[in-house]
Amino acid sequence: MVLSIFLFAVGLVCLIKGGDWFVDGAAGVAKRFRLPELLIGATVVSIGTTLPEVMVSATSAFEGHSAIAYGNAIGSIICNTALIAAIPIVAKPGPVNAKTFRTPVFFFFGAEALYIVISYAVGRFDRPVGIALLVLFVIYMIVTVLSMKKNPGDPQVDLPEEAEEEPQKKPLFPAYAAFKDKHSLLFQIVDLVVGAALIAVGARLLVDNGTKIAEALGVPESVIALTFVALGTSLPELVTAITALIKGHGALSLGNVVGANLFNLVLVSGAAITIRPFDIPAETRIFGQNASLVLDVPLSLLVMAILTVPALLRGKLSRWQGILLLAIYLAYTVLQFVLPAIA
Repeated sequence: MVLSIFLFAVGLVCLIKGGDWFVDGAAGVAKRFRLPELLIGATVVSIGTTLPEVMVSATSAFEGHSAIAYGNAIGSIICNTALIAAIPIVAKPGPVNAKTFRTPVFFFFGAEALYIVISYAVGRFDRPVGIALLVLFVIYMIVTVLSMKKNPGDPQVDLPEEAEEEPQKKPLFPAYAAFKDKHSLLFQIVDLVVGAALIAVGARLLVDNGTKIAEALGVPESVIALTFVALGTSLPELVTAITALIKGHGALSLGNVVGANLFNLVLVSGAAITIRPFDIPAETRIFGQNASLVLDVPLSLLVMAILTVPALLRGKLSRWQGILLLAIYLAYTVLQFVLPAIA
């Protein structure tokens, strides 16, 4: 049990550092080949921060742990929205460029509508649904790229600050700095490869040991996925949100959260379903009803509506949104562990 907890934590660290290095390497390579920073930020960085969820869900689906594959995607949406986006809003609400967020918000609710119809009408995600979600992801990327070409000066889609080039400063080891600068493309490729490898290793450790911990505690896999695994794979977004807040750009994380949530539906779920179709998990029930359909899916839609609709209508974020979202996340997390007692 102790070893499983330790390896679970090691898996989280591998996912976080792997995603960080992958994004740095991918952004560096893209900039070296003169791709627009707007394109890098809206594609490479967004996909990179979602890679932990992709790897965990894909690995879980391949190994037959459909509850973790399903719960990680839905749980990450709830965690991203009600915890990660809420923290900067509570600390420092501010204006929002509604035009910038219309496209990802539109695609998110479109994908969520498809998800809801399949969940309630069919109760099972078959391979055609996974392929349809992946096609929707490709369409979104195409629309985003075309939109950026028409509006290349939109400041809201800039690369996050941590991925921007740092100002020149005197290196501690000049010889090493000169070598790294001379072979920067090599270092960027190494970042890509090592980052991808760490993500794969971290996903394996997270899935294997998350399952063991769940079995040892008698907790359903879906609960572990909706809480610990979802929070763990969302840590890169949390770090980005806190960093943006410290640097005075609290609203910056809103676009990252909306994009990550969309990718959780169309890329994370799409990949997992395509690899191995699965039924809606029914391990946890509320008064005899499937908790996924009664609580998880509706809540993922509700928290996104609380976050995005007022922002689109009023062009700004309000502190009450963040407080309400944090309260919802706290209640939801507590409820996950008391559900077996009231089922």
